[in-house]
Amino acid sequence: MTVSDQGPQPNRRVSVSGADELIHHHTELPTTRISQWLDSVLTAIGKTASWLWLVVTGVIIWAVVGRYVFGQGSVLLEEVQWHLAGAGWLLGLAYTLVVDDHVRVDVIHERLSLRTQGWIEFFGLLILLLPFLGLAVYEMVPYAIRSWELGETSQAPAGLSNRWVLKAILALSFALIMIAALSRLFKVTALLFGFPRPIRVESGNDKKEDAN
Repeated sequence: MTVSDQGPQPNRRVSVSGADELIHHHTELPTTRISQWLDSVLTAIGKTASWLWLVVTGVIIWAVVGRYVFGQGSVLLEEVQWHLAGAGWLLGLAYTLVVDDHVRVDVIHERLSLRTQGWIEFFGLLILLLPFLGLAVYEMVPYAIRSWELGETSQAPAGLSNRWVLKAILALSFALIMIAALSRLFKVTALLFGFPRPIRVESGNDKKEDAN
C-alpha cells in the first residue's frame, strides 16, 4: 500500500506512512468524499443546535426574573428549559464524534501505530458501536410514535404538550450518531483497505485533491 510521488497511478492504495497528507482534522484518519459530505451535514446540524443554548439561557433569565422580581413562577418555562437543553445536547452528540471531541479514556490506544489504531476503530465501530446504535434507533422510533399516538403531555399542571417531540429528537439523535459512525467507518476502511478512495483535504482556499 503506497502513495506514489510520481503522479496519479490507478489501483494504488494509501500507505499508513503517507497518511499524514490525508489527515482529517482531529482524527488521524483519511477523509473520503462520502464521509466528507456526511460530516458537513452533521456539522451543520450540530452548529445549528448549539444556538439552542443561547435560547436556553434567555429562557432561564426570563424564568428567574419572573419568579424573583415579579413573583410569577412558570411550570411551562421550567419545562421549556429542559426540553431545549435536552434537544441541544442530543443533536450535538453526532458532531462530537465527527470532530473526535467526545470523551476518550485513551491510555494505550494513543501509543499504538496508526494502522493498529485503525484496526481497533474498525472492530469497535463494526462490532460494538453500530449494533448498539441500530438497536437504540429500533427501540426509540416506536417509543416516539407511541407517544404521538397517545397525545402524551406533561404530567405537571400547565406543562408542555406534545411530549412526543422530545422523544422523536431522542430517536433522531441516535440516527445521527449512527450516520457519524458510518462516516468514521468509511475513513477507517480508507486507511486500512484504500476504499473508499481517500482524498487530500487542503486548508484555506486551496481545492481538495484526490490522494491517488
